[in-house]
Amino acid sequence: MANFFQNTRKPEGLGGKIMVNMMNSGHARPSKWGFSHISPKVDDHILDIGCGGGANIAKLLKICTKGIVKGIDHSEISVAKSIKVNQAAVDAGRCEIIQGNVLALPYESESFNLVTAFETIYFWPEIETAFKGIYDVLKPGGRFMICNEVDGEREKAEKWTKIIDGMTVYSPTDIEKLLTSAGFNDITIDVELKHNWLCVIATK
Repeated sequence: MANFFQNTRKPEGLGGKIMVNMMNSGHARPSKWGFSHISPKVDDHILDIGCGGGANIAKLLKICTKGIVKGIDHSEISVAKSIKVNQAAVDAGRCEIIQGNVLALPYESESFNLVTAFETIYFWPEIETAFKGIYDVLKPGGRFMICNEVDGEREKAEKWTKIIDGMTVYSPTDIEKLLTSAGFNDITIDVELKHNWLCVIATK
């Protein structure tokens, strides 16, 4: 079972295919809560990092009917699933989903109005470098939203870090310090106490 949960970090093989399907359903409630914190414009350009099974890209496409939504994930399986879920938008040129590394985002500076990261920063190496890269690709006034199911303040975090290799759960204070160091300002933090969900929004 522990080996199966390694697929939360990087879905691979049959277990990875099962995991990305589980992500789309299992993350639906915290994702909906996270979306309640933002109001993208219809023509925004948005990047979803660690796009998993593509469900959040689909939600963003429904909101940004005249915009562009891009996704990036380091898992080939996640990219394939995300493209399949959003095939119509991909074919229409409104969506692009690629395999890549958060530490080397292949986008021009000031490309996006919003960057989202749902249930993914736990697995980013050199997280401050990643945050600086996100800062670079955001337009002035653009926002970066982090949404986690674990807020880093309770025993729930330790449970998962023992099971999943390379997982680091950050507290709200940790994230705020890292974002500030990367250049972000106007950082807002919300914790859903019943479920320990965390949403952080930072502005460039």
